[in-house]
Amino acid sequence: MTKIIAEIGINHNGSVDLCKKLITIASAAGCDYAKIQKRKPDLCVPDNQKNKMRNTPWGEMSYLDYKHKIEFNQEQISELINYAEQHNITLFASVWDIPSSNLMSNYSDIVKIPSALITNLDLCKHTRDNFNTLIISTGMSTEEEIERCVESCDPDVIMHTNSTYPCPVDEINLKYINWLHKKWPNKQIGYSGHEYGLVSTFASVAIGASWIERHITLNHNMWGSDHLSSLEPSGLFKLVKGIRDVESSMTQEEAPRVLLKSEQLKRESLRK
Repeated sequence: MTKIIAEIGINHNGSVDLCKKLITIASAAGCDYAKIQKRKPDLCVPDNQKNKMRNTPWGEMSYLDYKHKIEFNQEQISELINYAEQHNITLFASVWDIPSSNLMSNYSDIVKIPSALITNLDLCKHTRDNFNTLIISTGMSTEEEIERCVESCDPDVIMHTNSTYPCPVDEINLKYINWLHKKWPNKQIGYSGHEYGLVSTFASVAIGASWIERHITLNHNMWGSDHLSSLEPSGLFKLVKGIRDVESSMTQEEAPRVLLKSEQLKRESLRK
């Protein structure tokens, strides 16, 4: 069965309670995983961005202070991991730096390197050593950069991604999934979508994506950079149901056509 990740990302806006609500929704929808992001802002925020001022729901503050504001600490992560376990879903993280990789290795055996970091080969190699299942995303990267990442850390899952938020459907290029299957036949190939709607994600399953990731939010109109290109709860339920329907419609093997019993009954009724 296709593995489905509900990407909470930073759509929790630094609120443990909001994150718990999103975890509960992901579990109720039937997702296999929920995912957050973990980083140390002092390491990850570029120096030329740290002191830029930003209007936030908590008032005007520097970009660095804002990033600290929405980052969960170790105690909060432990609380969220336990909460997810109680709701029969696995919570893990995209890690943005080596200290965050080390921290998350205490809580889960699955991890993701986000598209923005697959050129950081030190992080990729270090994270490979800490986790049983390593996922990478290919957005914003050249083919050569992807090749170097795969060679350096041997990921278990490679996810096709277009990192535009939201991504125009005519730029998704789902056929790249076929390319990845042919290039790395021993890898699991997935799709992380940032487009409006669900059709392209359903199509990615039909052509062979075995992992799916979509951002989720309580409301598109909430404050934050990723809410608009995320799925609201009703959309997430439709996503999971649609993926399972696609899987059910593809259970037959490639073979000559066989007249099914249900069709036989219809055929006989038309001859009476």
